[in-house]
Amino acid sequence: MFDKLSPRRLGERGQGARGGVQGRSSERRSNRAIRLVSLAFAAVTLFTPSASEALLRFHKHKVPPGLADILPRMNDSANRLKTLSADLEYTKVTVLVDDKSTETGQIYYEKGKTPSLAIVFKKPDPKTIVIRNNKADVYVPATNLIQEYDLKKHSELVESLLLLGFGTNAGELQKNYNLKLVNEEDVGEDTTVVLELTPKREDVAAQLTKVQLWISEESWLPVQQKFFEPGGDYLVTRYSSVKVNRKLPDSVFEIEAAGAKKQKM
Repeated sequence: MFDKLSPRRLGERGQGARGGVQGRSSERRSNRAIRLVSLAFAAVTLFTPSASEALLRFHKHKVPPGLADILPRMNDSANRLKTLSADLEYTKVTVLVDDKSTETGQIYYEKGKTPSLAIVFKKPDPKTIVIRNNKADVYVPATNLIQEYDLKKHSELVESLLLLGFGTNAGELQKNYNLKLVNEEDVGEDTTVVLELTPKREDVAAQLTKVQLWISEESWLPVQQKFFEPGGDYLVTRYSSVKVNRKLPDSVFEIEAAGAKKQKM
């Protein structure tokens, strides 16, 4: 899933757009839009807030609380989130050929009736993904091409994927995913509870077999997340230099590319 629409593959698709994109079916265009949403919202879920915004924590190395305690705390923490900016490290692992690729950049998020999200990759290949007002734009500077995706066509699936990142109430989360409390682990300086989510929707399960979340017992927000594809490949996204609830200029959610060609996908 993520390999086909990873930031690197998006760049490759942009470079070959003139020759092959026009002949692709509408079904494949829809699948790319779905994968784009999966990529973007997988990324925005992973951050650690500042210590000043942390909630009370459980004691380290104790039997972790049950789901009935965990889910409300996750929701309360996520409800505090208004904006987010952070440095991003995106790692895709292809198991069959033992390949690992890492890309780095920045991420920006702003909560709203329809959330705004921008991912700006700097290395190894510059590219920008912006999601706003039910639209997704992917800009590849090497080709000066902006690929445009209409997300309204996939509103139900987008809503299901959004549940992974924005602290939707526990009832909605459990409606769309089977939840399992795996164990308790230390991740860096954080003690976390590890949750495993299995999609109930067939269209989501076709993209993700399961998701693992490492939830901080201090902030009750994810500090690490792992997405598994049907073929066994997976991705991990990590963040640093996180800034929460600071004013973000509108320009971070706009693509400035003079003379760029636009292509509806």
